Amino acid sequence: MSAKTYEVRTYGCQMNVHDSERLSGLLEEAGYVRAPDGHAEGDADIVVFNTCAVRENADNRLYGNLGRLAPMKARRPGMQIAVGGCLAQKDRDAIVARAPWVDVVFGTHNIGSLPVLLERARVREEAQVEIAESLETFPSTLPTRRESAYAAWVSISVGCNNTCTFCIVPALRGKEKDRRPGDILAEIETLVAEGVSEITLLGQNVNAYGSDIGDREAFSKLLRACGRIEGLERVRFTSPHPRDFTDDVISAMAETPNVMPQLHMPLQSGSSRVLKAMRRSYRQERYLGIIEKVRAAMPDAAITTDIIVGFPGETEEDFEETLHVVRESRFAQAFTFQYSKRPGTPAAEMPDQIPKETVQARYERLVALQEEISWAENKKQVGRELEVLVAEGEGRKDGATQRLSGRAPDNRLVHFDRPDEPVRPGDVVTVEVSYAAPHHLLAEGPVRKVRRTRAGDAWERRNATPQGAGGVLLGLPKVGVPEPLPPVTDGCSVR
Repeated sequence: MSAKTYEVRTYGCQMNVHDSERLSGLLEEAGYVRAPDGHAEGDADIVVFNTCAVRENADNRLYGNLGRLAPMKARRPGMQIAVGGCLAQKDRDAIVARAPWVDVVFGTHNIGSLPVLLERARVREEAQVEIAESLETFPSTLPTRRESAYAAWVSISVGCNNTCTFCIVPALRGKEKDRRPGDILAEIETLVAEGVSEITLLGQNVNAYGSDIGDREAFSKLLRACGRIEGLERVRFTSPHPRDFTDDVISAMAETPNVMPQLHMPLQSGSSRVLKAMRRSYRQERYLGIIEKVRAAMPDAAITTDIIVGFPGETEEDFEETLHVVRESRFAQAFTFQYSKRPGTPAAEMPDQIPKETVQARYERLVALQEEISWAENKKQVGRELEVLVAEGEGRKDGATQRLSGRAPDNRLVHFDRPDEPVRPGDVVTVEVSYAAPHHLLAEGPVRKVRRTRAGDAWERRNATPQGAGGVLLGLPKVGVPEPLPPVTDGCSVR
């Protein structure tokens, strides 16, 4: 009898993406097999929704998807549906009440329970709802099926101690808890031994790392320690909070060669008055001061941000302040959002909610300005030689020329012509930028250099397995003593 297949559908931030890698690892350890790419909807024996609760329409999206699966499940009695993540943590029993064909509901703190809950639902023939109120074990001890052979997420903390009035994530992910530095570095060393060359450190407020263990400089020390790991070529992190962005972190970034010249620094609003209403613990002057220091230490750093348009009470003058900060900061890219109510947040009950047409008009003005700046900043890259880490997939096809894609050190997307010699995801190519668009760079002509890497070897090994490009299953060692669980990211800013 063939093994049961599974599919995990992920919504939301990088934290959810990483959690989905763990869910996949747990299911494979329990004997399930990932459904093949391109399978028809409803073909998988197990469908897991890893949900997000940040956007206003998150529940509509979930229930719409569940509704489409209901008739498919009715035709296949052995099929199971599970719902986890932030929306599950928030809605709990309401999910089964609205969609009684769901078999399992689990929360953000107990993803490790999924295989047991699926089996229990199967045996008892009734829905299982299990929502833990706090983490018991840091999830990095769970088996993980990484989507990439050469790049990996590494959680350094979980939870958030902030009380931003527009964000529901802290209520769903819990208070911030830090992971021990030795455990983090042991995980990174294990990943590098497996062939990973790029890691991204994850935390709800990643640079607040250390507050739970009593060391205000713990994050900068961690960055410097990453710089001493042989074979680790690229280190990134997301998302920091301006409140905790200190000079020692800037120095560590500038002085550690494998920490990439890239920074994602959520702004949310350029108006100090609106920032106060948002309960963001910095003001415009503080934010611009950080940008100035980063530029002084790393002139070529690409800085990106998140911005919310139309927060309750935002005036035209407030919005102009946001445009001012955008012009001054010269972001490489901005992730812009129209404010939407999150039930259960203070902002949802605030007076002076902005009319949708006003929010839409401001949003369009902001996007147009940022598009202009992004294009101008990308044009500065034309003529430069860049080392590009080749990404998964075949890249773009422009006419008869097939192009590959990858990321520059500053995380800009680069499309380049396929070189004559073989190149694999995880390898590094040196190219010269010939053209810039607002959201990508183009390197036409011959590749200057191809550097085959251990990361490329890892990709090749993975694709030589019977499962092919389905990912890498890595059982991490349980280093140290399992500690109380933590959460990850400036929840409103990690997408």
